[in-house]
Amino acid sequence: MPASDDIHRWSAELAGDPASRVFLPLGEALRVRGQLDLARRVAVRGLERHPEDADAHDLLARLHADRGDTEAAVDEWSAALRYAPGHVGALKGMGFVCYRQGKLAEAESYLAQAAAADREDERIGAALARVRAALAAPAPRPSPAPSAGLPHADAAAHTLARPLADRDPIYLFADLIGGGEQAALLLDRDGLVLAGAYVVSGGVDVGQDIGAALTGISDEARRAMRHLGLGDWSSIVFESDAARVAMAPAPDDGIALVAAAPGLPSGLVRRVVERVVERARQWLGVTA
Repeated sequence: MPASDDIHRWSAELAGDPASRVFLPLGEALRVRGQLDLARRVAVRGLERHPEDADAHDLLARLHADRGDTEAAVDEWSAALRYAPGHVGALKGMGFVCYRQGKLAEAESYLAQAAAADREDERIGAALARVRAALAAPAPRPSPAPSAGLPHADAAAHTLARPLADRDPIYLFADLIGGGEQAALLLDRDGLVLAGAYVVSGGVDVGQDIGAALTGISDEARRAMRHLGLGDWSSIVFESDAARVAMAPAPDDGIALVAAAPGLPSGLVRRVVERVVERARQWLGVTA
């Protein structure tokens, strides 16, 4: 059944019974479609009727994370863990936040608990391995430099000298994209940044904002390709006055993204994103 049919059916069921827990799949489906405001309203109303529902707190936390509000996401994941101490989604979320904040010991603790609770999820094991590799060989993480596609170039050179598994994820693609205004990101299926950075003027990394905006884009691309009878998608290039952006499917239903100056040839940008996908595949395989 198409996702739109599911949304209509769940919406009708929720309208008939406002206390129904169908708000959970409805909110998640809206989130995947990028309708974050509507998904948040559904989640908040569900929590009003089910304030101790850990899954509801996890859903709202992921919506906050999609919008870049890390503090609010942590509050909701903490609430989920109060009501369900072994909640896998909340443990993964807290582990991800700690990892991005450089709190590797805390990230390792959360992800280890999540891995123990769900041994079949290979992504948790791979994330845990990456955190433990970073703990074993920590790399410096300096403040970002303004007006650059990556943080400090010296730190990038330092981490590129390390074996692939030990590299700081921020600089994983530094040698592939070069300097200037280019940037590369590896996003997981939920839009969370696994590696790379997208630093804009002022030294702000907007990678997570981009990931939130692209949540569910891979599913949308697959549906469009099936509708057109063109098979699976391999890459997409977008052009604008500000940048030329290429995206391609990455391992584990992720997305690889490369942004470059608008004057670069589309073919070159597409080749770079292909190299980013291959590097991501190698990195995920080594760290797993």
